[in-house]
Amino acid sequence: MIIRRRDFLKASAAATLTAGLPRLARGVDTASVYDLERFGNARILHITDTHAQLKPVFFREPSVNIGVGAMAGQPPHLVGKAFLDRFGIRPDSADAYAFSCVEFEKAAARFGRLGGFAHLKTLVEKLRADVGERRTLLLDGGDLWQGTGFANAMKGADMVEAANLLGIEAMTGHWEFTYGEQVLRDNLARFKGEFLAQNVFLTEEAAFNDAKAFDPASARVFKPSIIKEIGGHRVAVIGQAFPYVPIAHPKRFTPDWKFGIRDEELQKLVDGHRNNDKVEAVILLSHNGMDVDLKLASRVTGIDVILGGHTHDAIPLPITVTNAGGVTLVTNAGSNGKFIGVLDLDLAKGKVANVRYRLLPVFAELLKPDPAMQALIDKMRQPYVDDWDDKLAAADRLLYRRGNFSGTVDQLICDALLNELEAEIALSPGFRWGLTTLAGQPLTMEDVLSETAITYPETYVATMTGHQIKDVLEDVCDNLFNVDPYYQQGGDMVRVGGLAYTCTPAETVGKRISELKLANGKHLEAGKSYKVAGWASVNQQSGLPVWDVVAKHLRAGRPPNRDAPGVTLKGVDDNPGITKLG
Repeated sequence: MIIRRRDFLKASAAATLTAGLPRLARGVDTASVYDLERFGNARILHITDTHAQLKPVFFREPSVNIGVGAMAGQPPHLVGKAFLDRFGIRPDSADAYAFSCVEFEKAAARFGRLGGFAHLKTLVEKLRADVGERRTLLLDGGDLWQGTGFANAMKGADMVEAANLLGIEAMTGHWEFTYGEQVLRDNLARFKGEFLAQNVFLTEEAAFNDAKAFDPASARVFKPSIIKEIGGHRVAVIGQAFPYVPIAHPKRFTPDWKFGIRDEELQKLVDGHRNNDKVEAVILLSHNGMDVDLKLASRVTGIDVILGGHTHDAIPLPITVTNAGGVTLVTNAGSNGKFIGVLDLDLAKGKVANVRYRLLPVFAELLKPDPAMQALIDKMRQPYVDDWDDKLAAADRLLYRRGNFSGTVDQLICDALLNELEAEIALSPGFRWGLTTLAGQPLTMEDVLSETAITYPETYVATMTGHQIKDVLEDVCDNLFNVDPYYQQGGDMVRVGGLAYTCTPAETVGKRISELKLANGKHLEAGKSYKVAGWASVNQQSGLPVWDVVAKHLRAGRPPNRDAPGVTLKGVDDNPGITKLG
């Protein structure tokens, strides 16, 4: 269901939702946009990729999300007006603001922030109460514990407390693994729900040393699935963790574990639940990324719905995938606490008779913050606020990250690396997490950490040849634009400073990157060596944490670099995954 502007303006001013919230709710007196029509006999609530954002946020959706091959022009690879047209969303609506980049700054001033765990808690409790608590299940798709300075300092313990209060009953993971096995297990010991990951196994060496690991199933590190009774019906939930953890992150965090998509093992698990456990529904709680989930849905039969995450795609309606066993619905629920997916199931004996799905934006100004959650957030933040609340600078423009090739946040980081480490070229990873700051707003250390807080933040300076630099760009680009989704890891293109290049996404590996030029206009020479600065290397480094480098750069008050070299794209003129809007 799409929340249209005319419905938004009719939102209720009832005390349970909007007390003391003046802007969006002012003057409204009819049914709330969150009063959903009753449907079915089981409700599954889904959040994902919140990245530890306990407070309401601004987050601009991408203006570049290019699909290639069979995925060209298909969700999630639609942006701007093409996205709005595909899902029937009016350009001037609150939904357009939540789901797209269209006129983002203007809409942000109009509709305000989204998300926040205190506001999310209020909405979750309402959605539960509307159908009865015994008929609901709250799931988290991973990337819950990482993404802020607070979470990094507390190693995710703050998010475990918040998750428990929110009532999350099962989750899977990705960045959670980057705290290392001991911290992960300590946090899970405090987590009141279940951590599910059917695709994480002991390595052969670790399994050999584990007397219990006498067959493949016993070599699983975590519980693969659970069966929940919802409204008198049996629902199986299977967890699918991020498949590429030891590749995308330092292997030292998970030395004894191996990951992967493992769709054959998944099929066996689904068949067991169908044939032996006699469940009415099978749900996959996935952190694969949407393109991977769409391919998986075509190969694995018996899954009713995939509740997806990782790629931060906010898709209002499920995508239907036909496979040899029938149909699987694939969803993806955005990021940063902006959305909650509401999956209402009409369960009958042995099957799902019907489905209704809504991806609801969590408009902070339409939801009164839950007092208990707000008190917990304030308590957890208090020890750090004084150190991280000082103003370093002001945003000279809209600062955002999300987009296939560039973001002004990453340009700022690259500028800091170039200037503070005296490098010729800067490389910054294409992370999809990180907030948006409106022009003119203050930038604090908390804001810097919201873009950089990871467990391997050390900067480095290295000597690289032009050939090596091109190879790095080609490798990351193939991860982004390989026509086989199983070879995609879900990040965006590495950001560059001091360098410009041309990219042809539809080309093959080794042929996508060309015309590399330095900031002075000279061509990058394959055999020549260059001084390159970066951060977040999978190899251990010893430089300053990147947040200290960026903070120093901001405190110095250096003029912003508005003429940074950019990326020229070829072969995408008619691709609806790129727009000049926003």
